[in-house]
Amino acid sequence: MASDLTSTTVDAPCATVASSPVTGALLKTAWGAVILLGLIVLAGSSARTLFAPIQEAAKQDLGLTDFQLSMVQGIAAAIPVALVSIPLGWLADHSSRIRILIGLALCWTIGTVMTAFVDGFGWLFFARMLAGLGGTCVVPVAISVASDLCLPDQRGRSMLFLAIGNVAGAAVAFGVGGALFGVFSGNVVLPIFHLSAWREVHLAFGLASIVLILPLLFMREPARHEVEKVGAAIGPTVRALWARRAFLLPLFVGQVGVTMADASAAIWAAPVLSRDFGLQPAQFAGWMGGVILLAGIFGAVLGGFSADWGHKRKRRGGILIGAVIAAAIGVPTALFPIMPTVSAFGIMLLVLLLSGTVTGLITATAIAVLVPNEERGLCLGAFMILGSIVGLGVSPILVTLGSQALGGEHALGMGLALVGVIVGLLSLGGFVLAMLNAPVREPSELALPVAAH
Repeated sequence: MASDLTSTTVDAPCATVASSPVTGALLKTAWGAVILLGLIVLAGSSARTLFAPIQEAAKQDLGLTDFQLSMVQGIAAAIPVALVSIPLGWLADHSSRIRILIGLALCWTIGTVMTAFVDGFGWLFFARMLAGLGGTCVVPVAISVASDLCLPDQRGRSMLFLAIGNVAGAAVAFGVGGALFGVFSGNVVLPIFHLSAWREVHLAFGLASIVLILPLLFMREPARHEVEKVGAAIGPTVRALWARRAFLLPLFVGQVGVTMADASAAIWAAPVLSRDFGLQPAQFAGWMGGVILLAGIFGAVLGGFSADWGHKRKRRGGILIGAVIAAAIGVPTALFPIMPTVSAFGIMLLVLLLSGTVTGLITATAIAVLVPNEERGLCLGAFMILGSIVGLGVSPILVTLGSQALGGEHALGMGLALVGVIVGLLSLGGFVLAMLNAPVREPSELALPVAAH
């Protein structure tokens, strides 16, 4: 925790990175701080995902339609993330990232608690907007911090802790959230409030989140390393990123395609199990949580070591070899919603999520290695905008429109499969082009470190 971050402290927010050089380079990876970041990402991910496994109960309680659910699950998170990603990315490059993490944690905690007390679509939309904003934006800021806590050749392994936290948070939301829903649906109720089961689940998670984020108050800002230009303004930074467009644009396409497939699966898998297989949350939440956790752990390990292995190959775009392979595997597994049995459904979903975790971690590592420090936050912010608008916002709506075109809400599974295959093919093409156009020289091997004050 704080004791692992010995290189520098932060006394107040700052507008730009200071120009004084660090007296010595980073000598070892601060694994304790990296693990803490993984736990923070876990808390944000669980808050962001919690509504998904129990949304059918909320739909009945509030009288919502599938289209309204897609708005709550998609647009509610997409709009605020798209609006704040670029300025948030710039702030992450030029100010105290730890204080940004604290603000985001408060955001998702307030949104989760608010969800427990909403009385209609409007307030539900706003509450899930807060939870989605904090739980989504925490990832690029955590990546930026972790990049300065790790040696360049260990960043793939450090990113796997963040990837595990991100996916484990979703697993906790499904597994623990679904189990609590079953408990609260019985004779157990929280004292004082006596809410319906899905509301009590959100209240319990909101209170737990407060405890999980307390260690952030004792974490110190790490020194910034591999900075090519000190105090870069947003205009020159945007132009520098645009100069890398042959690599970044197809990488955007590849990762956004993965985000679309994974977001659609996370949002609509539970309703498909309820409608097509007649299962209740307490019956599938446990094994779905296990599937998500298994995919997250093994996908993160495979992605981390694959990124480091590819990076050491010294061939152009070698760091993306694993992403291309994982994207190819993800295409047929997107057919999981139309499998004839629950077992086949679960196995295909497992492989789909595993491949998505691999590509996501490799993409984050590629940015941490191939993009200069002062451009990383803004680059990740641009990823967040596209991922939010298209991946989180558009894909759930595309699934509902597809199911309506195929006959109505009863065709949700077929609409989900159709969207998954199409975006999977798009993702595969993007990663192939990004690999072919990756930078030959890697800034992390050339640039000098600077200190943050």
